[in-house]
Amino acid sequence: MRNILYTLRFELFLSSQLAILFGALILPHTLFNNLLGPLLFILNLLAGMLLLSKRSVLVWLAGSLLVVNAILFVLATLSGSFSKTMDFIRMGSYFLFYLFVTLEIIHQIWHAREVSKNVIFGLMSGYLGLGLIGFFVCLSIEMAFPGSFQGLLITPGMSPEDLTGQLMYFSFITLLTIGYGDIAPVTELAQKGAVLIGLIGQFYLVIITAVVMGKFVNQRMGNNP
Repeated sequence: MRNILYTLRFELFLSSQLAILFGALILPHTLFNNLLGPLLFILNLLAGMLLLSKRSVLVWLAGSLLVVNAILFVLATLSGSFSKTMDFIRMGSYFLFYLFVTLEIIHQIWHAREVSKNVIFGLMSGYLGLGLIGFFVCLSIEMAFPGSFQGLLITPGMSPEDLTGQLMYFSFITLLTIGYGDIAPVTELAQKGAVLIGLIGQFYLVIITAVVMGKFVNQRMGNNP
């Protein structure tokens, strides 16, 4: 069973990513945010663990991060509130987890001998992983220095989780180099974060995608001399 799931690792990770990003377009907003969104996020974390399952060191590191996060969540639930320190640790653990998973995806598709449907799914999920990493960078900056991003719809008493959708949107728009300008980084740290997100997106397209396309062309030429 585990081997079968491992062969579908990229499909599972990609499909859960897409469901998290676009599920609210199909399902009622309240139902998605309160029930299905958290379940899909857990599924995405499990799919990430599956991707790391052949790398024992990374599995232990990623698993430890998730355990720490779960403990903090339980403690915060029991106390009725999240401290700023807890929020930073939680965001940091998620950032490191998705960093490990995305780097492992890049490693696997870089060393793939043949370009298959599985590799293409991996290429897509790796790009979405960069958007999630950028999101956690932006959220951490806004948590540390409120007001770093101009254009956010902020109301009194809003928690960091309430900024999720807006900063997720900003991260992917920046990664895609679209830049509508409705949300803008206004502090030096936020601006550097935006530049970093844009650069890693371009590096991924220029380097990783080019390597995969080169392998595909060589594969086709080898099959059709």
